[in-house]
Amino acid sequence: MGDNLKQKLAKSIELADKVTSTPNEQISFKQECGELKYKTKKICALLQQAATTSSELYMQRPMQQILKKTEHVLNKTLSLVLKCRTDTIRKRVFNIIPKATFHRTSSQLENTIGNVSWLLYISRCNEDHDSENHILPSIILNDPMVTLIWELIASLCTGSQEYRSDSAASLVSLAHRSNHYGKMIIEEGGVGPLLKLVDEGNTEGQKQEPYLSSKPETPLSYSSPAHLCGRGS
Repeated sequence: MGDNLKQKLAKSIELADKVTSTPNEQISFKQECGELKYKTKKICALLQQAATTSSELYMQRPMQQILKKTEHVLNKTLSLVLKCRTDTIRKRVFNIIPKATFHRTSSQLENTIGNVSWLLYISRCNEDHDSENHILPSIILNDPMVTLIWELIASLCTGSQEYRSDSAASLVSLAHRSNHYGKMIIEEGGVGPLLKLVDEGNTEGQKQEPYLSSKPETPLSYSSPAHLCGRGS
């Protein structure tokens, strides 16, 4: 994991710690803040897991997006919890916060739990990332296709031989279906794992090699797959 991502991850963990370490005795809306702190504690635990398992390149693109949203939500949560502090007479008398504010923040924390849980899900080795039972991240609402591509790339890097072959076929099929999808696969780091599959002598990967360069108008069209990673002449 790059230094920038490590810093962002550390910052999010630090923000979560600040939220959960706020003394209960000095805050109003104890029940509402207690719920926020409980969910933030879960996020902190998930982020700590991510810090130890997310060193692979294929994790960096989704992690960048999810950490950006996570940091934003944790900053808002910390601001709200600090606003609930009753360390002055003025705050004890005039501290009025709408219930809807707590509900909205709680929902955002719940979405964050789902996002980071999904991040850990795709980082696990030798699992079927196409399982119908896993929870899709809320970030999928922004661009469902990029989330699918992230999962396929993760499966291509960590899945069993069967899932790696299936993922390779799916990525190449997407690239040939649309120029936009092809560009997304390149931008999200899918080319390297595809070429690695070819280099390893994977049967499905070798079957896809001519397919990668068979359609001149697509962004994945080069004289050979090696050119996709700058390995060709």
